[in-house]
Amino acid sequence: MGERQLRGMTWGHRRAIDPLIATLPAFQRRHPDIAVTWDSRPLHGFEFTPVEELAQRYDFIILDHPFCGDIARTGALLPLDELVTPSLEQAFVGPSLATYRYENRIWALPVDAACQVAVARPDLLAKLDRPAPASWPDMLQVGEAARRQGQKLAIGLRGVHSLMTFFTACANLGRPCATDPTQPLIDRDTAKQAIDAIKALLAFCPPEALDWNSIELHDAMVAREDLVFCPAVYCYATYAEADIARPLRFSNLPGLIDSNPRGSTIGGTGFGISAHVKDRDAAFAYARYLTESATQKAFAAHHGQPARIDSWEDPAIAARFGGCYPDTRATMEACWIRPRYAGYLAFQAAGGTLVEQHLRGEVGFDALFERLSALHRSSAKPRA
Repeated sequence: MGERQLRGMTWGHRRAIDPLIATLPAFQRRHPDIAVTWDSRPLHGFEFTPVEELAQRYDFIILDHPFCGDIARTGALLPLDELVTPSLEQAFVGPSLATYRYENRIWALPVDAACQVAVARPDLLAKLDRPAPASWPDMLQVGEAARRQGQKLAIGLRGVHSLMTFFTACANLGRPCATDPTQPLIDRDTAKQAIDAIKALLAFCPPEALDWNSIELHDAMVAREDLVFCPAVYCYATYAEADIARPLRFSNLPGLIDSNPRGSTIGGTGFGISAHVKDRDAAFAYARYLTESATQKAFAAHHGQPARIDSWEDPAIAARFGGCYPDTRATMEACWIRPRYAGYLAFQAAGGTLVEQHLRGEVGFDALFERLSALHRSSAKPRA
């Protein structure tokens, strides 16, 4: 073991933990005096546990970019601006790096890239003799064809995933939700159009769609024999790998009006360093290593989802993941960045519940629209 001990927290899926563990030996050969260990937690904890709390216990945190406002307010993480060289500035796919730039500081470095894209069971889609639909109207036609064969469309809309799909729909319509809580969240007509599109999809989905998060949606599509196509889910490219029982195939987000895949709500993860880290030089050495081209390509060899463009353009990586990266690149390049202001995470949690309740028929549209708008106005926190 190295004399300089560092400990990190990520989330519990092979896409997240496996590449971090698999790439440690190469780092420790280069830095034999530095020992890095990783813990993991469930997806829900990744989405909502405050970074400030984790930064008290861990040197590194794999995080979601909506925490940036709270990070800037509390100073929980070290700014990483000095690590971003001019070449690294241009190295990441889509707006991956931009998601971690807040108030003119960079609070994390992208190590994983993702957004909402479409996913299909190619064997079931082939039985319908249809390609992956490129627009919402095309998708509803696939839904009709699937229904005649006793099959279904799919989506994962539990909690926050309802809100993310709503965000994506609004942005794809060309009228994205506000990212500043001093501005109105969204106009009523756009909100209604987006919600109606989601409801039209739900008419072809099983009731369990409202119980699934993104991981559960992928698992269900692999395990079941009746889920043909999902238009919008955070991509887990590992489900296209050859060791999956029934590999899935990913494609660009179907546009609500036409085939333009713009506006997908970007996800992915970043690597942050606690402001309490005792060995800053060791932590920065590891940050540089994780963002190197070779390390990111090694991520892909161990079920990871790299954030660098050169990984997305690598033919061997494309083949390993069933063409996922070239087939979703247009969506990734046209992503929308959701709010990141301090206090936004409270809106995200409550807003996701509200949209899900509406889709379950428990809250009317008028109440949904008014309560979402009020939550957005009231959730921002003052600077500490």
